[in-house]
Amino acid sequence: MAQREIQQELSVDQFTLGLVGPDQEWAGTVADGGTVRTHTPAGCWGPMITPEFRGGHEVTRPIAVEGAEVGDAIAIHIEDVEVTSIATSTGSMREREGAFDSDPFVDHRCPECGAEWPETVVEGTGEESIRCAECGANASSFGFEYGYTVVFDDERTVGLTVDEEAADGLAERADEAMALPENSRQHPILLYKPSEMPGALGHLRPFIGNVGTTPPIELPDSHNAGDFGQFLIGAEHDWGLESEDDLEERTDGHMDISEVRPGAILICPVKVDGGGVYVGDLHANQGDGELSLHTTDVSGRTTLGVEVIKDLDIDGPLLLPNREDLPHIAEPYTDEEREAGTALAEEYGVDLEEMGPIQVIGSGATINDATENAFDRAGKLLDMSEGEVRGRCTFTGGVQIGRLPGVVQLDMLAPMAKLEERGIAHLVREQYDL
Repeated sequence: MAQREIQQELSVDQFTLGLVGPDQEWAGTVADGGTVRTHTPAGCWGPMITPEFRGGHEVTRPIAVEGAEVGDAIAIHIEDVEVTSIATSTGSMREREGAFDSDPFVDHRCPECGAEWPETVVEGTGEESIRCAECGANASSFGFEYGYTVVFDDERTVGLTVDEEAADGLAERADEAMALPENSRQHPILLYKPSEMPGALGHLRPFIGNVGTTPPIELPDSHNAGDFGQFLIGAEHDWGLESEDDLEERTDGHMDISEVRPGAILICPVKVDGGGVYVGDLHANQGDGELSLHTTDVSGRTTLGVEVIKDLDIDGPLLLPNREDLPHIAEPYTDEEREAGTALAEEYGVDLEEMGPIQVIGSGATINDATENAFDRAGKLLDMSEGEVRGRCTFTGGVQIGRLPGVVQLDMLAPMAKLEERGIAHLVREQYDL
């Protein structure tokens, strides 16, 4: 990474073609305690139908944070997420045989002329509109198994699914309606104009689907997680991995956890000097599990504060969600609860622990694997046996599903003394006014 001027506030308007890794061109360096601003294009569907992409998202170039070194962590304070798209299309996917080799998100090829990652042009609208610039064939790897188009109100509080006529009109102005930034290179998914399920009204609550730090090996950005990353094991393309051990290099930026929204603090591992924070794949809303594997992908602006935590040495992210996003059992104690607990402690002669909420993110091939991964990460973070982690999570927390098949949030009220030792107690106190 070349030396760059350190900026207190850094605006990023350049994106990758679906890859994350230390060799990607860096966007610049922001000061420790500084602010990052982005306007990112929609993730998932747009890059998925654009064969030039090597991964399923279009994320920012990596951002260095002053003083971040391997073994540190970066606390990302999510200050604002603003949806700029006025509509999007989404749904469950079907793969087009012949348009890829082993992975429809990664190794694209034209099904007729065989060009790898072919350049494409748009001809008309609909699922036949993405054409190979060389031979004119339909070159996209994906279509909809079941799809719908959603429009948003001006305040981005609700979304409404529309009928065929409205979807067709949005397809005719797809770039504008998706609000794709100037440097975006994806085709907008509104071109496909799906119109099933018209008239459904949904609550919106925007969040960031893919945000984190750069892994020490180059990965497709949508595969920087323990579940999607399984597709890389044994793959013959340039980003194939030999074994599950190689996937340990991931940083789990692709979480699709809806609580990664304004007000939350995400603590990410530093596995390359500078950290390499990147952002993308904003969603207008999503239920737990992302059951269609896709949701309302949108363009949008983010404002992030960054803070280096020295020597934290974590394998994957920690999340401090908004208080209202915590399950009841993992909420900070009320004054009345603490008073009752203090009385019990005095009666039975034990010391009352001071505790605070944390979520340890785990990922893996399945939900069970992801939970085991979270147990391992929590045990390492807090110097606890798996038995103690399980006990504390049963009594003061639990597990939530971020994404099927394998991303979870492991909730726990953790001893503040342990968090003090690891250098993150101040973040927990700040987040929950402890």
